[in-house]
Amino acid sequence: MLKTEIINNINVVTFNNVTRFNALITEPVKSEINSHFNKPNTKLILNLEGINFIDSSGFGVFLSVMKTANNSHGQFKICNINPEVMELFKLLQLHNVFEIYSNLDDCLKSFK
Repeated sequence: MLKTEIINNINVVTFNNVTRFNALITEPVKSEINSHFNKPNTKLILNLEGINFIDSSGFGVFLSVMKTANNSHGQFKICNINPEVMELFKLLQLHNVFEIYSNLDDCLKSFK
């Protein structure tokens, strides 16, 4: 469901063969992403490329992951948000809460 690659010591997590981030998959996704922050100072990017729907439980996972990251002195950023999904981020005022980048390259550069 999730694929992780490490680029420049940054964990890049991408959904694999998933287009909808909803209540059916939030618990395993949250568990897997949060496990990256077992090591302090972890840098993680969630690449939402290919995701065209997120429900409220999905947004709850993002908030939970950010809290976990902050508690372990890690960094959590999001990139490649579909325009329709970005409208939901804005509607919920979450674009002011998360560090969001339009593409992976810009997101990776933001860690320097």
